[in-house]
Amino acid sequence: MRITLNVWRQKNARDAGGFEKYDCPNVSEDMSFLEMLDVVNEDLIAKGRDPIAFDHDCREGICGMCGFMISGVAHGPESGTTVCQLHMRKFKDGDELWLEPWRAKGFPIIRDLTVDRSALDRIVASGGFVSVHTGSAIDGNAIPVPKPNADLAMDAAQCIGCGACVAACPNASASLFTSAKISHLALLPQGQPERDRRAINMVERMNAEGFGHCTNIGECEAVCPKEIKIENIARMNRDYLCASFKKRPEVKRVED
Repeated sequence: MRITLNVWRQKNARDAGGFEKYDCPNVSEDMSFLEMLDVVNEDLIAKGRDPIAFDHDCREGICGMCGFMISGVAHGPESGTTVCQLHMRKFKDGDELWLEPWRAKGFPIIRDLTVDRSALDRIVASGGFVSVHTGSAIDGNAIPVPKPNADLAMDAAQCIGCGACVAACPNASASLFTSAKISHLALLPQGQPERDRRAINMVERMNAEGFGHCTNIGECEAVCPKEIKIENIARMNRDYLCASFKKRPEVKRVED
């Protein structure tokens, strides 16, 4: 099959950047999307040109490294799938595709389709530690966790931090990512001692990184490769508000 690619090429964050067109005449439907880009890069290198820069690592949909917009959709047209797991059989012969990086103030462009997503790491780091008792390891079954809570916590913990939610959101909000990281600990007994502090620190760090605010559009959930639910955002907002009220200084009553 023949595919035409319009790829965003940008040397660095200061460069203006722009789309370049590439004709791909020998694309196999069994290729993954990244394998197709590998073939394009091999051809560019053979011609003495710079290859297209894009992030990747495990190519199994679990590391969160890969990710860019494919014709305006984060990770491409197949729901619940990362770019590295997207196969060319999802496209038709003669299709013209537009590839561009995540667009967000919190994700400055490094080169081409590669952006700096270290802001997400800083949000996680701001959450701090989880208290544990020293001494012998506690048996896993010694701490009862309700099945519904365990299921919700594990669903939230699936977040791989790829940043698709930020790229798809018109406000460039990182609320889905941050709420998933807050929720999976907030729903478990082990996460309770630092629950209030974690919510405040992570939300404030998210805002400080320049991400926008959530207005419940739902694009983040639609493109999330792990199908994280926006209910987590409601839980994050509730935890943040409750923690903020607890943190308020006590107002002394003036006696008549």
